Amino acid sequence: MSKHAHKKNDTDTPENPGSTPEAASTAEAGAATRSTEAPRAEAGGEGLAVLAEKDELIAKLQEEVSSLKDQYLRKLADYENFRKRMFREKDEAVGYANSQLLSDLVGVLDDFDRAVKSSESSRDFQSLHDGVAMIHRSLLNTLETKYALSRYDSQGEPFDPNKHEAMMSVEGECDEPVVAEEYVKGYMLKDRVLRSAKVKVMMPNKAAGAAETE
Repeated sequence: MSKHAHKKNDTDTPENPGSTPEAASTAEAGAATRSTEAPRAEAGGEGLAVLAEKDELIAKLQEEVSSLKDQYLRKLADYENFRKRMFREKDEAVGYANSQLLSDLVGVLDDFDRAVKSSESSRDFQSLHDGVAMIHRSLLNTLETKYALSRYDSQGEPFDPNKHEAMMSVEGECDEPVVAEEYVKGYMLKDRVLRSAKVKVMMPNKAAGAAETE
């Protein structure tokens, strides 16, 4: 009885592959493969997500760069327009800087025209003289009050090379160079000499100075 049972068991063993060592090894290998493929699948999903985030970030940065470039071009265009406008206004300011002065001088020319016309009809020297003197005073007053232009007297004043231009010199009784005669008046614009006066200068007498030294 025992022998028959043992034989039957031997016959059943090949028909049950799950009980063999080779079958067990194959099952373990399959399980190991499945366990390895699962993390790879998860890693692959995470990589795709990272790539998607990067693509989104790149698209966002490209959009920002495009916006900043557009702003820069607009600012550059505004600056160029501003620069051109400034140059144009500067040229106009320089070109028309004397418009007010010339307008006042045109009025003086009108006065001269009337004086000349009056003298031609009346032939009165005194009237012409008085008219010219009046125009002269009016012009000086306009230049002084509106343009801060003034003229200075030089005769009898100590010679100042910053204000006087010596046309000739003579020796005389003086301790220092003095303006002996004024040929052309000098003019000041505010506190600056606009035109030096043309003068004759009296210089100290060298002979008198030598005698005093002895």
